[in-house]
Formats: sequence, structure tokens, C-alpha cells
Amino acid sequence: MIDVLIAEDEPAILDPLSFILELAGWRVDSVTDGEAALVHVRRQRPRLLLLDIMLPKRSGLDVLRILRREPHLADIPVLILTARGQSHDRQLAQDLRADGFITKPFDNDELIGEVRRLLALSPVQ
Repeated sequence: MIDVLIAEDEPAILDPLSFILELAGWRVDSVTDGEAALVHVRRQRPRLLLLDIMLPKRSGLDVLRILRREPHLADIPVLILTARGQSHDRQLAQDLRADGFITKPFDNDELIGEVRRLLALSPVQ
């Protein structure tokens, strides 16, 4: 079972994210576009989705909107990760029932703390 699925298209961000979360002891997998994120979540049902807003093929907000409409996936915690810390993005993510919001560049301790908090809420143990 995957603890954290990372949906991030920038290798310079994806690689450190994976390293930090694996070092903290979690099983991590990754995808690099929104369509792949949907496929992976539906097949693997990770305990947490770490989701970039700006993704190819389908935006992170579109992915979140779709997941929240699917009853068997709606309860998966979603942590939004974005380079754009604008209040508009935060409000959109909150309106779509995102469980957390981290702005790039991120602080490692803050990231680990948020992942730990959200995994504690995850229905998939």
C-alpha cells in the first residue's frame, strides 16, 4: 500500500519530496500529470495525495474536484502543493475541500508535519 502519492511534474521538486517523505518512513509513489494522478488514485487508493495545482493534462484542482465527487475516493486526504501562494488558489482549494495547503518552496519540517497530521486522519490505514 502507498502512504503518499505525489502528483508533481517538476523533477527538481519531485525528487526532494520523494526523498524527504521516504526518509521519514513512508511508502511513496509519484506521477507527473493530472490524468495519471486520477488513474493511480483509483487503482491504488493511497492514504494521502500530495497534489500540485499546476499539472499537465489536468490541473490539480480538476483532479481534486473529480476525487471529491467519487464517493469511494472522496475521503482521501489531499494536501495541495503549489508555487502560487495566492489567496485565490488557497480559496479554490478550500472550496474543493482540500485538507491542507503548502506553498513552494516548502519547509521540510512543515511538510512532514502536515503529512503526519493528514495521515492520522486517513481512512485507509
